[in-house]
Amino acid sequence: MSTRRDRLRKLVKVQEQLKALHETRHATFLAAASAAEAEARELVGHFDRADSLSGLFPDLYHRRIASAVGRQEASLASARQEASLIAAATARTNMVERAYKDVRNRDERERSDRERLDLIAQKRNNE
Repeated sequence: MSTRRDRLRKLVKVQEQLKALHETRHATFLAAASAAEAEARELVGHFDRADSLSGLFPDLYHRRIASAVGRQEASLASARQEASLIAAATARTNMVERAYKDVRNRDERERSDRERLDLIAQKRNNE
């Protein structure tokens, strides 16, 4: 039974690492979306200023703004996907943790039962 317990303990660690990976990726995508949004806002702000070169190159400004908005949307979509992967990883981690705790508790009960039986056998032998 201890080999099963050891395997489950290792699996819990792996599931926690996988969950942490998805959480890190989620945060990275959110940061990228925020940076793209800031870039788009900055470009829009420059576009409206009088001393801007946007009058000379309006297509360039529009393309860069559209690109920034597109990157933001793509990053947000990836962040949503990672959020669903986090939820799945959390569910798997919880399930494996419960199985590990059950096996660990069962092993402890069995060990305790064996110890009691050994004590009873020793008392009978001493009588």
